[in-house]
Amino acid sequence: MITMWKRTRIQTIPVRAPSRHYPVFVGHGLLHRSGELLQRVWPHCRHLFVVSSARVWSLWGSAFAAGLRRRGIDAELLLMDDREEKKSLATVQKLAHALLQRGADRTALLAALGGGVVGDVTGFLAASFMRGVDYVQIPTTLVAQADSAIGGKTGVNLGEGKNLLGAFYQPGAVLVDPQILTTLPAREFTAGLYEVIKYAIIADTTLFSFLERQLAAVKQRQPAALHYALRQCIRLKAHVVARDEREQNLRRNLNFGHTFAHALEALTHYRRLRHGEAVGWGMIAATHLAERLRRIRPADARRILSLVSAAGRLPVLPRLPAERILTQLYADKKKRGEALFFVLPCGIGRVEVTADIPRTALLSTLRSLSDVSSLR
Repeated sequence: MITMWKRTRIQTIPVRAPSRHYPVFVGHGLLHRSGELLQRVWPHCRHLFVVSSARVWSLWGSAFAAGLRRRGIDAELLLMDDREEKKSLATVQKLAHALLQRGADRTALLAALGGGVVGDVTGFLAASFMRGVDYVQIPTTLVAQADSAIGGKTGVNLGEGKNLLGAFYQPGAVLVDPQILTTLPAREFTAGLYEVIKYAIIADTTLFSFLERQLAAVKQRQPAALHYALRQCIRLKAHVVARDEREQNLRRNLNFGHTFAHALEALTHYRRLRHGEAVGWGMIAATHLAERLRRIRPADARRILSLVSAAGRLPVLPRLPAERILTQLYADKKKRGEALFFVLPCGIGRVEVTADIPRTALLSTLRSLSDVSSLR
């Protein structure tokens, strides 16, 4: 499944979070240079505990391991189920036991080779094991490469909601190889596009215009278009994390679409929707809500909804009563006291965080979401 590789230039995008500065390496084929890149950060690295899924390892494990061997680094593999419903404390505990059985101590270095579930679980494991060990993120999905692998958000789900247990814990490095996306299933790739579109809506008019013109090229995974979109998302994420690491202010903008998304994921038991698909529906809901409240011009709302729609066909939502979705919304971890915050678009490249949302407007928006879904 692995295509021929040739050495290409690797870009380094710095993340200057208050708690830690680290590089995001971006380049086609850099997985084959994994050992070299890791030793730029950890010069004495000779051993790595790799957390991955069976599918990802079967596709990319040999290339990754070969890149490590070139620099004399041994890898020990810890496999996990990377379905969203397995993003749990039980999985973290199982992996921690495996580390202990293999002699891991406070000097252990972990690697997350996988998508967002593997990255979140491994990051939380690294934050917790022996009160904190180093780790590297090697994202293998578009969602993870553009967003979740960067910024140090780690965590697992509870039955009551998504990511309710977790920690802000920055990696020592992130390795982003777009070549890995060549084996990503079409549905997973499309799900990732919604996170890319999210960045354009909240902060980057240039990226938004680029996606309006070149979305087909990105969907076809053409290297130049894909690299540009990824670099823009990573730079935006790095900028936000540097200014607001722990989501007290600016970083809350990154939750555009996510308040609705997390409710939909929980109500469908993390099985019906990919995370990116839930975010797609969440952005539609937030845009309809903003338009209902007259926070955005209708022309800008149409451009947003058109771009989200152009990414792909979202799964039809189950018939969920609006009141039930509203109840689930108030289980969101971003709620503060009785106030539930929403990120709403107020133009292309601009959003606002607000808790001043009338219940009637929310219920009307949620009911209209079901109508929109039935038309797809």
